[in-house]
Amino acid sequence: MRPKGPQPTSAPTDPFPHLVAAENEVPLLTLEDLAIRFEQSGATIRAVDGISLRIPRGRCVALVGESGSGKSVTARAIMRLLPEPPAVVSGTVTFEGVDVLSLPPRRMRAFRGGSVGLVFQDPGAALNPVYSVGYQVAEALGLHGVGFRHRKERAVELLTRVGFPEPERRYGAYPHEMSGGMQQRVMIAIALAGDPDLLIADEPTTALDMLAAAQINALLADLQRERDMSLLLISHDMGQVSQNADHIVVLYAGRVMESGAASLVLNAPQHPYTQGLLGSVPPLRHRRRRRRKTPTRLPVITGQVPDPEQLTAAGCRFAPRCPDAFERCFDAEPALYEVDGGEARCFLVEDGSRAIELGPARTSKPRAEGETKVSTYPLPAPYPDPTEPVDDDGDSLYQSPPPAPAEAPASESASEPNPEPAEEERT
Repeated sequence: MRPKGPQPTSAPTDPFPHLVAAENEVPLLTLEDLAIRFEQSGATIRAVDGISLRIPRGRCVALVGESGSGKSVTARAIMRLLPEPPAVVSGTVTFEGVDVLSLPPRRMRAFRGGSVGLVFQDPGAALNPVYSVGYQVAEALGLHGVGFRHRKERAVELLTRVGFPEPERRYGAYPHEMSGGMQQRVMIAIALAGDPDLLIADEPTTALDMLAAAQINALLADLQRERDMSLLLISHDMGQVSQNADHIVVLYAGRVMESGAASLVLNAPQHPYTQGLLGSVPPLRHRRRRRRKTPTRLPVITGQVPDPEQLTAAGCRFAPRCPDAFERCFDAEPALYEVDGGEARCFLVEDGSRAIELGPARTSKPRAEGETKVSTYPLPAPYPDPTEPVDDDGDSLYQSPPPAPAEAPASESASEPNPEPAEEERT
């Protein structure tokens, strides 16, 4: 059985074992002060403003944030898929010591797919509707040196590896004949055709149901371990991130708000925006015997991500939506302060101490004299394991909670003389 979720009671002796190991490794991909802006009609849109991160070989780094935070445009900038102009990309993107932004077109074509594979967010739009899925996988194999006679055989092998039933028959199927989950598996097969060292998965479970999302999530984790491949996982879903990521980078309005080891970011988030993302995760499991009340409303982050055209240099970009904001937050933008090996862009951690400690009770630093905020954000519930459909109480993880007892109280029976029996929800 998989653990129910991280619930530490005390800080471990070494909370960053994978980060310590990463210090001695040569990063596979490094972004240094990456900035992306779009200039059109006399306006400048700053989509990404100074992102720095590194991805070691065999690790998973997650980019997390709401829509409009700059996650997908960062992935496209790494692959140099942004039209220039109007896009203007600055900073450095280094892959195994090679400056990607200065590669000539011929080497860039080999880089795409051969060194870095990309799984697009919308497989229905990325796949060509007039060609069979097998042809599209075989085409990708041909671009990376597989001979014509062996392409179909290799394509069937890839379709088998990503979980296609009857891959020989599905080879000739068209995208519109498949579900969203199967289309996403085709995209993963195409991305793996060049045997890349790094796979960028841009919202791979968007618009998928819970079970299909769990299967795609498990597939990505298996492929990463099997191929010793690095993974850049782009998502807004903390449940997905909690299962795959070694390191988490939280983006908001083109800025890094927080970064650190996944265990610490999930258990003790330092930035109010990260806390809000965690608090917005709905509970997934229902307990038959414990009868605990489930909140009818989830915590939400008020407001919206700001328009990039209206961003100003002064103040924290999250301040208008932040429940902990004070006057200084609107006057000056905080730097990325180091906190126990991680980083957070918040004045609450300016002195280097943690605003929230590890443990079930998370108490933030006083915002004003005598005032203390207690954070009650729950940990994200992971996706259900598709191989374990029953929890330890014997309840299915994918069905609704059991119906209410058939017998009603006397007062309710009097008001409703002929109540209809409750419809069974469990099949």
